[in-house]
Amino acid sequence: MRDLVTVILAAGAGTRMKSHTAKVLHKICGQPMLAYVMDAARKAGSGEIIAVLGHQAEQVKEAVKDVAFVLQEQQLGTGHAVMQARPLLEGKSGTVLVLYGDTPLITGDTLKQAYEVHLESKNQVTVITARVQDPTGYGRIVRDGDGRIRAIVEHKDATEEQRAIQEINSGMYFFEIPALLKALDRLNNANSQGEYYLTDTIEIILSNNGSAGAYLIGDSTEILGINDRIQLAEAERIMHDRIVQTHMKNGVTFILPETSVIAPQVEIGRDTVIYPGTILEGSTRIGEQCVIGPYSRIVDSTIGNDVHVMNSVILESEIRAKTKVGPFAYLRPGSKIGCNVKIGDFVEVKKSEIGDNTKVSHLTYIGDAQIGRNVNLGCGVVVVNYDGVKKHKTVVGDYAFVGCNVNLVSPVEVKEHAYIAAGSTITEEVPAYSLAIARSRQTIISDWVKRKGLDKK
Repeated sequence: MRDLVTVILAAGAGTRMKSHTAKVLHKICGQPMLAYVMDAARKAGSGEIIAVLGHQAEQVKEAVKDVAFVLQEQQLGTGHAVMQARPLLEGKSGTVLVLYGDTPLITGDTLKQAYEVHLESKNQVTVITARVQDPTGYGRIVRDGDGRIRAIVEHKDATEEQRAIQEINSGMYFFEIPALLKALDRLNNANSQGEYYLTDTIEIILSNNGSAGAYLIGDSTEILGINDRIQLAEAERIMHDRIVQTHMKNGVTFILPETSVIAPQVEIGRDTVIYPGTILEGSTRIGEQCVIGPYSRIVDSTIGNDVHVMNSVILESEIRAKTKVGPFAYLRPGSKIGCNVKIGDFVEVKKSEIGDNTKVSHLTYIGDAQIGRNVNLGCGVVVVNYDGVKKHKTVVGDYAFVGCNVNLVSPVEVKEHAYIAAGSTITEEVPAYSLAIARSRQTIISDWVKRKGLDKK
């Protein structure tokens, strides 16, 4: 195929969203709308993407990378928006795909198929169309006897016969670049709105003995545009169903799938079970035969095979095979958990490594630490990693045993096979195979309560 350039129109104000966030940056399943459109264009074969920006342009520029930007300072119609990309199209002889930044449901497969039809038919323009039950408000596709496009008639200008047509214009097009540039030269704003309409280029191309065709898509939801929060929620539901169904077809089980949120880039291995309320975000990768949830959130993390995560939060971390996490555990960024580890209830781990077969069963904080293999950390252990100015590291060797309610004051090292008695505060190195006790002897003061008058009867 020849070079394919994509122009994405993303200059609209999005006033109906009633938001400080640019409309095209509102997220669906954790990813901005504009990102879906860009992904679809690239999957269709587009090697260059130009985004036409207007309102909140700087906000969009900060959020989107690897795109050329042009500015439409005044929003004077879709044709005017494409005109702003003209300097980046001149001198090119391939095809330009025109899309909208607020139509995130269009798929790369659909665009690729439409592009192939465009090239095979040797059209100068191919319009992507859809058939809907209620076409009110949409431009109608009027075809000739051979099925080729004769005109696109806006709803307000259509006759009763034309309004009965259910095939509508999606607003997405493939143009041969020279034909588009010539049509833009003749485009005018002689209409009640005083705007330049891209649909008028179809009539211009046809009047110049050019060829125009249409590609009718099978799923009309792909062309849905997002203008308010209600439509955003509907698009979220559709995208969610697509993502979950793809995983289920690949061998993943979802319990009440409608309750989960799965980002489009997430990978899940076969025979994994996703329980209700699970949220998987970013570039998370889940291995095979895992059990995730219920009510767990995992972001930008890698989970090995046969891992169980229950009612927990995992952020930017790595968990290896056969480990169990939760309930109510919190793994903060930079945590690396080994194989067959137990991270139990109300355990928090931050920027630490925990070796294979280690048990951290409950009520423990581990920060900036390196914990070895086959270590046992008792209930209430705290790694005291912050001195009020900076963080310090604690190292616990293999096969060490740390009793309940122990404070490990960083920087400190507990050597392999060492034991620490419950209730100790450790500030110095504990040698290998030794027992450390760092607490005062128990003292009994008889009748102290009575003498203080604290007895209650």
